[in-house]
Amino acid sequence: MTAPRRGRPGYDLESLLQVAVKLFNERGYDGTSMEDLSRKLGITKSAIYHHVPSKEELLRLSVDRALDGLFAVAAETTELDGRAIDRLEHLVRGSVLVLADRLPFVTLLLRVRGNTKVERAALLRRREFDRLVTDLVKQAEAEGDIRPDVDPAVTARLIFGMVNSLIEWYKPRRGSSATEVADAVCKVAFEGLRTGSGR
Repeated sequence: MTAPRRGRPGYDLESLLQVAVKLFNERGYDGTSMEDLSRKLGITKSAIYHHVPSKEELLRLSVDRALDGLFAVAAETTELDGRAIDRLEHLVRGSVLVLADRLPFVTLLLRVRGNTKVERAALLRRREFDRLVTDLVKQAEAEGDIRPDVDPAVTARLIFGMVNSLIEWYKPRRGSSATEVADAVCKVAFEGLRTGSGR
């Protein structure tokens, strides 16, 4: 990523992204104009264009923030030794922590529908991530640690359906910490998945 260019004091690329992702989540990407963004920021559209060439670039940077976090955890997972179920649990736990840390960005990612080139690219990366999860489930099943009576792709979707539901109710700094939530997700998911031999 290129270094952010300097704009009006108080608005660098990072703070611009924070406001943009908040508006995209509130109004929808299609329902948010650069005019809306400039009004919210209290700066001109040309000041925004000093940082990014288009609204679509703001979307790309936002969804990549979420995807890059998830793929960093996936990369860590592939480096781990040991049984697939333990690597899968590492991936799930790490994904919850990414979601908690980058909540607005993950929320936006989970709402994209493929209406633009950027959204379609994001959906492709999401599918790639889903395949990594499914492959780990298959390996854990082959090793005898996950019950074989549920299709691995369904298991993967169910696990990440639970993880992704956090965008609807998890509030950082209110109630449970991200680590406590990750512990709870892993307990609920893996105690139901493990075979008797894997417990």
